[in-house]
Amino acid sequence: MDSNGTVTLTPTRRRERIQSLDVLRGFALLGILVMNIQLFSMIEAAYFNPTAYGDLSGPNLWVWILSHSLADQKFMTLFSILFGAGVVLMSSRVESRGASAAPVHYRRTLGLLLFGIIHAYCFWYGDILVWYSLCSLVVFLFRRKSPRTLVTLGLLSVLVPSLLYVLFGLGIQHMPEEGRQEFLQDWRPSEEAVEEEVRIYRSGWVAQMEHRVPQALVMHSLVFLVWAGWRAGGLMLVGMALFKWGILSAHRSVRFYVTMSVLGLGLGWPLVGYGISRNFAEGWSLEFSRFTGYQFNYWGSLLVSMGYLGLVMLICKAGAVAWLLDALASVGRLALTNYLLQTLICTSLFYGHGLGLFGSVERIGQIGIVAAIWVVQLIASSLWLRRFQLGPFEWLWRSMTYRRWQPLVSSGANLAAENP
Repeated sequence: MDSNGTVTLTPTRRRERIQSLDVLRGFALLGILVMNIQLFSMIEAAYFNPTAYGDLSGPNLWVWILSHSLADQKFMTLFSILFGAGVVLMSSRVESRGASAAPVHYRRTLGLLLFGIIHAYCFWYGDILVWYSLCSLVVFLFRRKSPRTLVTLGLLSVLVPSLLYVLFGLGIQHMPEEGRQEFLQDWRPSEEAVEEEVRIYRSGWVAQMEHRVPQALVMHSLVFLVWAGWRAGGLMLVGMALFKWGILSAHRSVRFYVTMSVLGLGLGWPLVGYGISRNFAEGWSLEFSRFTGYQFNYWGSLLVSMGYLGLVMLICKAGAVAWLLDALASVGRLALTNYLLQTLICTSLFYGHGLGLFGSVERIGQIGIVAAIWVVQLIASSLWLRRFQLGPFEWLWRSMTYRRWQPLVSSGANLAAENP
């Protein structure tokens, strides 16, 4: 509070941060690239239907199976949970200083929305920042609800896309042939359509707009209304509850997290694995795999994510592999910068304004690139935070949120005080 009695709001200081949240965020940020690289490097249909493009035998098959089992929707789930926790954490800290959290929250959200729009329409249509911003406008209103209410509402929200997909699956059998063929073209595109998408992304930046802009519009309208808004928003509510229960801050017992990990992974992975076998048995048909077969990973991914969460909290409580925890926490503290950096690296590798490798790198090669980016981001994030308090995009975002330029370079005194 200043001399005029006005509350002065400032961002969270480094010493106030909860390390387990940063570690989990860093873990999720690195993990999500395992799936995102498929959209960066291959046609869109191959993300949902692995038989639509590229070799799917030998090592490439195993890369897809492991990517699907370990990563598909799992890390986006963790991101959504963490985003919800962040809403509660930020608003509670602002309100504890006697100020209203709403103006800060909505400036923060609109700033992220601006980043997302630029990211999606100028660089990569697979952006999730726009989804999170739109969901955040609504979930903020529920921040004071009890954890039990938040979990109930969250799971009901997550249920909506599942029910819609079941209805779509039943309805497609009675759809006019012309409409069905449009669905089929998206699921298993013709050779001409594949060649056209490859041509577009091997072209220059302006030419890529022909595909990127329409797909981004679909992501922000149809996909958001049918799937992303319900799932991401619902999981944010769940994340609020988990934070209030102390689960995300590693405050629960070792026994609690062991149980969480065993149940999550022990139930989730078999469910996802069964879905894989059923989809291959059905020949990855549109009628089954796009709708009914999709359900196994949709729900299995929630369980696996809870298993991952439990494991990360156990490691944080034990303080084991401290060097890795510190590196992951650094990645997590620079999550926005690292997320956008992944796009810049991958589009420079795969798109025509860079090396133009789109459509020519098999899945085994994609994973090699993922591993290299992980190493770069783990090392670079740690080195950056030795000198700077914030990543470049975090700095800009916070400056927009608090309506004043934030300090970027850490002074020696501040560093000493925050790292005793």
